[in-house]
Amino acid sequence: MEKGKAETRSLQEVCEQAKANGQLTEGQLAELKTVFGQRFSNAWEAVEDSRVKRYVFQPSDRVVWIVVGRKRDYLILPAAGYCSCDDFYFSVMEGKAFLCYHLISQRIAESLGRFDQVEADDELYDVFMREWKEVTS
Repeated sequence: MEKGKAETRSLQEVCEQAKANGQLTEGQLAELKTVFGQRFSNAWEAVEDSRVKRYVFQPSDRVVWIVVGRKRDYLILPAAGYCSCDDFYFSVMEGKAFLCYHLISQRIAESLGRFDQVEADDELYDVFMREWKEVTS
């Protein structure tokens, strides 16, 4: 899966530069479009539409990333490289793609600081997690 490593390295480098500069250049946008194609276009749209959410539960300080998708909210586990979407299950898990657009959008949004932060009480954590983990057809 050498291609996947190159994709990850490209995204990581661009995100590091974006974090330092606070923006993506036209060249970086073009590079990510070349590397990820439509997945990047969808990811960038999610960032621009403020559909990346960072939930912080208090007082535990647990953090949960969510990307509001076309059909529902998708749970993102950035450290594990996991997303609850069908594309992750059918394309990423089967080796057809390395990242779904939700994972790409989360990484870009975090690097740019372009996400909505939602503060919630710990007592709502289980309720939200049940909803985010729910499988719908």
